[in-house]
Amino acid sequence: MEDIFKNKTILITGGTGSFGKKFTEMVLTEYSPKKLIIFSRDEMKQYEMRKKFNDPKLRYFIGDVRDSDRLHRAFNGVDIVVHAAALKIVPTAEYNPFEAVKTNVIGAENVINLAIDNKVEKVMALSTDKAANPINLYGATKLCAEKMFIAANNYSPDGTIFSVVRYGNVFGSRGSVVPFFKECRKKGIVPITDERMTRFWITLEQGVNFVIEGIKGMKGGELFIPKIPSMKVSDLADAICPGCEKKFIGIRAGEKLHETMVPIDDGIYTYEYENKFITYPYETSECDKENGGISLPSDFDGYRSDNNTEWLSVEKLKEMIENET
Repeated sequence: MEDIFKNKTILITGGTGSFGKKFTEMVLTEYSPKKLIIFSRDEMKQYEMRKKFNDPKLRYFIGDVRDSDRLHRAFNGVDIVVHAAALKIVPTAEYNPFEAVKTNVIGAENVINLAIDNKVEKVMALSTDKAANPINLYGATKLCAEKMFIAANNYSPDGTIFSVVRYGNVFGSRGSVVPFFKECRKKGIVPITDERMTRFWITLEQGVNFVIEGIKGMKGGELFIPKIPSMKVSDLADAICPGCEKKFIGIRAGEKLHETMVPIDDGIYTYEYENKFITYPYETSECDKENGGISLPSDFDGYRSDNNTEWLSVEKLKEMIENET
């Protein structure tokens, strides 16, 4: 396995989140970075993370991506940035739109500018399926951030390169529906918005591996989208809460029945690979067939959680839950 992080200084924003902790674990175990900087605004989460990871390569920076001065200090000497910081809870963003914009959009601008100014080699930003054809503010801010990171390559033609990873719900992560359903199991009643609802599903380990794969191969401007399975939310409820009463409560504001990872209109700029799709910037949409990429057909109907070819059964979901716990 190629050690792409050998002697590199890596900074991860939002590094105390579920992704950040798994990324830290895997990088320290499987690679040999010079330094790994955890940048986040929650001192208690950093304190807890320090107790779990006792490694001299780790550095902890208290700071917020909204604060460009603090970012500038943290970016000193950094080779690779993974941008995972975001306000992510859909109802929270709907009720606090200005705060979501400050973190998800203005914060993204700060990361871009300071990466260029500090001559960072690579920046990989994390996005979400909710950025595709967004109907809620969280998705809209993440789509905006995606566009900003892709366009940032125009401002750094011979320096920092920027790309984006977009994937679906992370199994068992903080804020996912899994912990919520486990709590509902105790009460014997599980609320479900709609029995037809589907979602893309990825494990933390798969997500980290996909991001690392993207960092390894990125040339700048790519939007990397993994091929991952779908599941029915009602099947997840059956897997976690067998025998519980299901209470259908209706879709909440900003929710979709199904999620999209590659919209129909992006098909013309997207190539399909064995384990992923890559959407390229408009100017370079014909650029990559060298690695076996295949252009999508003219009748491409989008890559959605309801028209997926791979699905997680109740049994498979039960297995994932057991492994996660």
